[in-house]
Amino acid sequence: MNKTERQLAITLELQRRKVIRAEDLASLFETSVRTIYRDIQALSEAGVPIMGAPGHGYSLMEGYFLPPVSFTAEEAVSLLMGARFIEQRMDRAYGMQAQSAQRKIEAILPESVRKASSRVQETMRMLHPMEPDTTDRVKMYLNDIRNAILKQLKIRFNYLKKIPGADGKRSNQRVVSPYGLAFVRENWVLIARCELRQDIRHFRLSRMTELSVLEEEFLLPPDFDLNRYQPPDDRSEHVLIRAQFEAADKIRETLHFYIDHMEEKSNSVIFGFRVRYPEEILHHLLGLGGEIEVMEPESLRTRIREIATNMLKHY
Repeated sequence: MNKTERQLAITLELQRRKVIRAEDLASLFETSVRTIYRDIQALSEAGVPIMGAPGHGYSLMEGYFLPPVSFTAEEAVSLLMGARFIEQRMDRAYGMQAQSAQRKIEAILPESVRKASSRVQETMRMLHPMEPDTTDRVKMYLNDIRNAILKQLKIRFNYLKKIPGADGKRSNQRVVSPYGLAFVRENWVLIARCELRQDIRHFRLSRMTELSVLEEEFLLPPDFDLNRYQPPDDRSEHVLIRAQFEAADKIRETLHFYIDHMEEKSNSVIFGFRVRYPEEILHHLLGLGGEIEVMEPESLRTRIREIATNMLKHY
């Protein structure tokens, strides 16, 4: 990045953020703080109204905006594909805004960039399997939850768990304070403080029913930052399997999140998994059929044996 490009990028960064320190600009553009000072001085002399507050950083005078910037073909593709992703995966309100954004971006592109952008887009395609999270119900919930997060209102819903609880039931009612939404492995997940568990829990939107936004408000903890939030890794159970070589690639693709270690033998591959509970990966293992053998734990071996025996009764 040359000096002119860096100074334009600094102005764009100042326009995007209210206040930013010289040290942060230096880190962002991989240069020295002294160079940033010189750039700020050059921009000020060129008429860009930059204000500096000692100990806080630099900011642009309110009301100052750069004239429209131009995009390269690659930048235009990034924006258009991002808008298309939002259109496909967000609720109807955001989907309509994404369509509008696509039209505006395409309208301001020069003809040469528009053609180059179209050629690049023709070489790439985003495929989305039809997961439950693509249903209208989930998209409606996505909109309701997003509004509840912005207004800091609690929500109530029935939640279907993977396995029955101690009472033998798989469904129960939850009242939660919604903190944020995350898109995890093709599924929308709500991060919220659950009143039943008195702790932060994760809820897949596809397992929710009868969702309603309550009038009761909540306060977001001042130290909670969704972008920095890391859920605790509670995978304390271990599963060991022996797999034929032909199944190894499939296991790496579908169960990569759970793989703790693997070891190649002369005629097989040994996989060690860390899970919350062994049944968590049961359906994946059943899908591999005779290509794998569960070695540990014995409870999972017994469960697979029971399922195989029941299946055999039908054939």
